[in-house]
Parts: sequence; C-alpha cells; structure tokens
Amino acid sequence: MAHDEVKHDYHLVNPSPWPLFGSMGMIVLALGAVTYMKGLFGMPEGTWWLLAVGFASIIWVMVGWWREVIKEGRQGDHTPVVQIGLRYGMILFIASEVMFFVAWFWSFFEFAIFHGARVGETFDVSNPIYQEGLSRFAEWPPAGVEVFDPFHLPLMNTLVLLLSGTTVTAAHHALQHDNRKTAILMLFITIVLGVSFTGLQVLEYTHAGFTYDGTLYGSAFFMATGFHGAHVVIGTIFLIVCLIRLMSGGMSAKKHLGFEFAAWYWHFVDVVWLFLFAFVYVIPYLVMGH
Repeated sequence: MAHDEVKHDYHLVNPSPWPLFGSMGMIVLALGAVTYMKGLFGMPEGTWWLLAVGFASIIWVMVGWWREVIKEGRQGDHTPVVQIGLRYGMILFIASEVMFFVAWFWSFFEFAIFHGARVGETFDVSNPIYQEGLSRFAEWPPAGVEVFDPFHLPLMNTLVLLLSGTTVTAAHHALQHDNRKTAILMLFITIVLGVSFTGLQVLEYTHAGFTYDGTLYGSAFFMATGFHGAHVVIGTIFLIVCLIRLMSGGMSAKKHLGFEFAAWYWHFVDVVWLFLFAFVYVIPYLVMGH
C-alpha cells in the first residue's frame, strides 16, 4: 500500500526551468534599465540593446510559462480545488498591484496636503536655498504648472474605459452562456477601446503644460498616470491573447479561467482610473479656481 499512487485533487507541478529563466530575465531587464538611464559597465547612457534583451527575455518566459499552464488545463490538471488556488493567486496579484497605486496616491496626497511644510522651521529659512524651496512649495499645484482640463480628453478617456468595462462584462456573460459569436465581438470591441484609451493618453501627454522632471507635481502625475497606462497596455495584451484563444476554440463555457482573470484585471484598471480622474485631474483643476 505504501507504493500505491496517492489520489488527491491537487496538482503537483513538474520541475520547470521557467522560474530560473524569469529571474535571469528580470536581472537583465533591471541592468538594461540602469544602463539606458545612467550608463553601466562602460556602456554610455542611452544604450538600449541590453534593455531590449531584458524585455525579450521576459516576454519569452511569459509565453513559455503560460503555454505550460494552458497545457496543464487541457490535460485536466486544473481540478476545482486547483482553480480555487489559481483564483486566490490572481486576487493576491491584483491586491499587490493595488498597493502600487496606493503608494502613488499617497505621495500625491502628501505633496498636495503638506507642501507648505516640506521645508520646515528646523532649517535656516534665511538661507537662499531654503527660501527657494519654500517658494516652490507655497502652493499646490506649483506656480507655473498648467493642469489639464479634466472635462476634455481625460473625461473622454474615462468614458472609453468605462465602456470597455461593460463590453468585457458582456463578453464574459456571453461566453458563460456558450454564445461564442457575441463573446468574440464584445471582446474585440473591448480591445479596440483599450487601444483607443492608450492613444488618447499619448495624445494627452503631448498637450501637457509641465514635464516629468520639472516639478514634484509633474513627476507624481506622470508616474501615476503612466503606471496606469502601462497596466492598460498589459491588460490589452491579456485580452488579445484571450481573443486568439477564444477564436481558436481554446475556451468554452465551462473552461475559461484565463478570460475570467483578464476580466478581473480589466475591471481593476477601470476602478483605478476613476480614482485617478477624481484626485489627479478634477481636484487640482478645481483647486486652481477653474
């Protein structure tokens, strides 16, 4: 009996090289980013090829690793118990992403609320350096910064993203009822809306009245909205992969865990944008008396 096969609902994965390759790719990506921005290993600032190798490595790992996960699902390894574990994993991943945005919002609120106290009485305020610092933090947004009118391009982007949230929900609902034609159509529309959002974001950046390194307001704004834009691009790629799998018959009404996760991720992106629109666009605009 000791040598009999153990029967259980859990999936014990086979040894895989992908975690090792993924770690190596991340190291190359980090070194490439440092090299591109500051120069490293004798390579001058602006050297891009190491960064490109890092990106290519990560993409290769993701494709290979997720291909293995899809294969496991087709083999029946994703039992109901395993699917619960996968759902928990996706929830924890989204929670970690939420904390990234909490950090950006925290910094933005700290800049906005305590900007006048950033250079305090513990310093020699008669020093010209600190006088200059005090003048820069005398108001928020800083003097000279022309904030966006939230009721033009930002509002349009908000409507586009909210509409994409409804279409991805419609696609999920159609797939649950085995209506593949409607699911494919709604998912395609969602992807088009996601690409449109990214395009409008790029257009908006070209009209910015401030720069990334000009003020704390500029750095906070571009980090928060740019980080969100990167998530929109990632989510769009996620949905494109789901569309390809759906059109090739890789998903069904009973087996579409990947699409469910993509829909969760997309709704997370939607909700984060609503907070960005309210606190990064609308409130600074109103504070400046528009």
